[in-house]
Amino acid sequence: MTDSSGDAASGEVPPAVPLTRREAADTRRPEPVPTDSGPAFQAHVRAARSELESQVAHARAEFEEANERIKERTGRDLILATLIGLAIGILLVASLIFVKWIFVVYALAAAVLGTFELSRVLIAAGRRVDLIPQLFVAVVLVLTASFLDLWLHWVALFVAIAVVAVWRMVAQMAAKDGRTYGDVLSDVLIAGFLPLYLAFFASMSVVLLRQEGGEWWVLAFIILCVVSDTGAYAAGLSFGRHPMAPRISPKKTWEGFAGAVLAALIAGVLLALFMLGLDWWMGVVFGVVIVATATVGDLAESMIKRDIGIKDMSSWLPGHGGVLDRLDSLLPSGTAALALFYLFTPLVAS
Repeated sequence: MTDSSGDAASGEVPPAVPLTRREAADTRRPEPVPTDSGPAFQAHVRAARSELESQVAHARAEFEEANERIKERTGRDLILATLIGLAIGILLVASLIFVKWIFVVYALAAAVLGTFELSRVLIAAGRRVDLIPQLFVAVVLVLTASFLDLWLHWVALFVAIAVVAVWRMVAQMAAKDGRTYGDVLSDVLIAGFLPLYLAFFASMSVVLLRQEGGEWWVLAFIILCVVSDTGAYAAGLSFGRHPMAPRISPKKTWEGFAGAVLAALIAGVLLALFMLGLDWWMGVVFGVVIVATATVGDLAESMIKRDIGIKDMSSWLPGHGGVLDRLDSLLPSGTAALALFYLFTPLVAS
């Protein structure tokens, strides 16, 4: 009879006992790798964080440098202007799509704030402007555009001009300050110009809004103005070499104008086909007309500012200047869009 000690002494190996399934799985499981939380790992983390912070700082410095170059050339803070423009644009588009009559509030604000800005600037330049009657006729012209027939609205314009002109002459007679005849005449002409340039042009967008599908036409001409302005900005910044009107607006170039025309033509065709239900050639005409009126409006406002000797009408909109600085291309374009509506709608219906 042999025992375990005899087996060991004889050198014989006892038969292996088979492992259970759980024990076999445990033998195949790899040993957990200990987490290196020592000084080497911490140094690696610090180095990675330092590298990331360095890259972020470098990218930020390059971005700010590029933004400063753009700001130096255009006189605008591009980032801030873009953010404010997007916010205003989103609210405007939402009002036209969902509750189109909210747009009347925008038109009213444009007329009132624009009148206030320009009147204040003119007063600072030595002109005599009666602010209260100017604001009153601005409100009346925009609000009556929402229900008066077009010919009656023209009558309202002439009445408004007569009211502010007579008011200015009576106020001048009451002042008795020895103002020269030429200055008085200039004041009267300016008094009649303000309702036409601001309130009446703004009210034409309200007249267009009243038409069947008019909200889409309003949205279309606003999009065209924005696209045109963006195309001019991008092309002028990249390729601008030849000044377009150096005495009026030195930073506007023919290359920028070409970019505006190209962008407006593309946008006009797309808007005509997919938003307004017009033929493609009508979109071409639409784009050409709006880029022309937008450019004229922009140059006209630049001429007013240069004549007065200011850069911006105000600083109410950071990155943009004043309200009127953003409305300069939109004001005459609304009237042009209304004329095209009356021209194209019968052609499409026939």
